[in-house]
Amino acid sequence: MKDSKIQMQILIALGLGLKRNWHIFFGILAGVFVGIFLHSHPYPIVATLLNFIGQVFIRLIQMIVIPLVVSAIVIGITSIGDNKQLGKFGTKMVVYYGIITVAAVIIGTILALVFKPGLGAAHHIAATTASKVQASVAAAMAQQQGHLLNMFLDFIPSNPLNALAHGNMVAIIVFVLIFAVALSKVGDVSRPIVSFFESVFAATMKITDWIMFLAAPGVFALTASAVSSFGMDIFASISKYLMVLAIGFFIQMFVVYPIFLKCFSKVSIWMLYSAIAEAMMVAFGTASSSATLPLTIACCEKRGISHKISSFVLPLGATLNMDGTALLQVVAVIFLAQAYGVPLDPFLLIQIGLLAIVASSTSAGISGAGLITIALILNGMGLSPEQLVAGFAFLFTIERVTDMMRTLVNVTSDAVVVAAIADNENEINYDLFNNPEAYEEIA
Repeated sequence: MKDSKIQMQILIALGLGLKRNWHIFFGILAGVFVGIFLHSHPYPIVATLLNFIGQVFIRLIQMIVIPLVVSAIVIGITSIGDNKQLGKFGTKMVVYYGIITVAAVIIGTILALVFKPGLGAAHHIAATTASKVQASVAAAMAQQQGHLLNMFLDFIPSNPLNALAHGNMVAIIVFVLIFAVALSKVGDVSRPIVSFFESVFAATMKITDWIMFLAAPGVFALTASAVSSFGMDIFASISKYLMVLAIGFFIQMFVVYPIFLKCFSKVSIWMLYSAIAEAMMVAFGTASSSATLPLTIACCEKRGISHKISSFVLPLGATLNMDGTALLQVVAVIFLAQAYGVPLDPFLLIQIGLLAIVASSTSAGISGAGLITIALILNGMGLSPEQLVAGFAFLFTIERVTDMMRTLVNVTSDAVVVAAIADNENEINYDLFNNPEAYEEIA
């Protein structure tokens, strides 16, 4: 009976995914069919138009990164900076989120280096383009490694406006972090500035919604352009990337989280998964942790975790804790590096991992955000998405599927951390939590 219920929930989740994202799936399928036709019957004008539409979509993604990252950081920090609850369990929340995100980055890095998913796509990348990308990365890494102290010095912008103008994301983030902490400490006088950034964040979220509304034609153009250039081999090339992500997410869900809860609490991972099953399924179906947040809170509170803990930790987790996104971004960047023949030395891998932690924590909890903020990681490597259009075409071909998986992991990790903190603070009703038969239905 229990197995049949789980199977039904999985079917519901898949149905939600198809219903809410039918236009994306249609765009992918249409792009495949158009690409197959153009591969055997080339029309240069059509190919040029498809490439243009794909580049417009990528440009729009680049456009929104800086205001999205800046406003998300300001809102996240100012919402907790002077909160009295922060002293009690806020620090523990940050540490716990940090542990599982670092674990996700390490897992993604190891799997990508072992299975080398990008090598299958390497022969689809033009040699001249690959050479330019390699030169850009080599120049950026040489400058940083040759002047290691200067690299850290450059993290502190002498002119924040200049850093904004040149898109120096690391310097921008350092300044915004310092600025946001200061805002959180000056009291009510900061309210107008914080309100401004709340408005900026709301506006950028709306623009992101518009961009994702254009995801169907964008994904259609990228898929059609890729298939017309590479043929059906593109799916064989991308299959290993999808496999690496699936293995990584599985390890995070069924190895990392159980070990984490065993070390830091007495919460049963299986009881927790039973308690938040509805939220997990909706997360998978909607590919949006923000859209799932009310359901996640309801599942936790109606199954034994106190409102005091869940109302504080879960909203911040939906904004700042994105270990599934971090894992995806690390694998995606290493995939691109392998596809373009960029040497991955330890220094570059550490940089990718650190930037993935930052980029994932600034990702909006909406569909498609994981690939939007990947521009931050590329910027740290001396690259931009415009230089990697062919590589991004591979990623966007299966973006919807990977987005659903990484959102499931993100939402689950939020629940894992809130359960651990609630246990530490004696804020779990175990008589209810460990008794699924007594669970209330989630409306």
